[in-house]
Amino acid sequence: MRLEGKVAVITGAGRGIGRAIAERYAAEGARVCVVDIDGSNASAVADAIGGVAVTADVGRSEDVDRIISTTLDAYGRLDVMLNNAGIVRDAVKHVLEADEAWWDAILTSNLKGHFLCSLAAAKVMVGQGGGTIITMSSGGASRAHRGMVAYDASKGGIEAMTRALALDLAPYGIRVVGLVPGLIVPSREEMPPEAVAKTDATVPLGRAGLPVDLAGPAVFLASDDAAYMTGSFVTVDGGVLFQQRSPQVETFPLDRFPSP
Repeated sequence: MRLEGKVAVITGAGRGIGRAIAERYAAEGARVCVVDIDGSNASAVADAIGGVAVTADVGRSEDVDRIISTTLDAYGRLDVMLNNAGIVRDAVKHVLEADEAWWDAILTSNLKGHFLCSLAAAKVMVGQGGGTIITMSSGGASRAHRGMVAYDASKGGIEAMTRALALDLAPYGIRVVGLVPGLIVPSREEMPPEAVAKTDATVPLGRAGLPVDLAGPAVFLASDDAAYMTGSFVTVDGGVLFQQRSPQVETFPLDRFPSP
């Protein structure tokens, strides 16, 4: 019950990483506002964990205002804003095939959405004397994906914004920290076995990540155990980012490792 007494808003919580975190937050004692652009998904998760649901597009300021007002009406305060909503699948496109509308859609959802939710939460948290804002980054913030220029730009902006917000909000007792997921799959059963095997082989710990792998670190960042952390990031990627080459092209491949 490390989050007992805390109220959390989690965006993009209708499925995947956001849902796993919402379920874990509730299990740890938090009261949760489940936000998703798909209202049926948001309601299903909220009903399962005893929270409240809001159907919202985080790139629209009026929707963000409604997220905050719904949370305050239900619970009277806001302690944790976890920004998880964003575009991933539709962000895959070669730059030579891109256009302005595609760029704007991704930057609005991913970067502007983070900003609007963080700002709205911060204004509440200042009056309370503190709180925690958690952002969701990616390896694309510091490395490059092929065919994901807008996505990587949005995640690089999120990391820069996290640091800047941390400085601006620290005097008010508000911590701003980030999570960096690795190669996360919705579930091993939902993907073709060959795709899962390829991901497993790329990760030093030997398996693709699952949404639940982010839940524990997200609890830690929201808890009092992380009270002296701000402006920093927790990477949850099974070791993907620190390796120089993937195992498939490694100069010292796994089949040359000593047997246990």
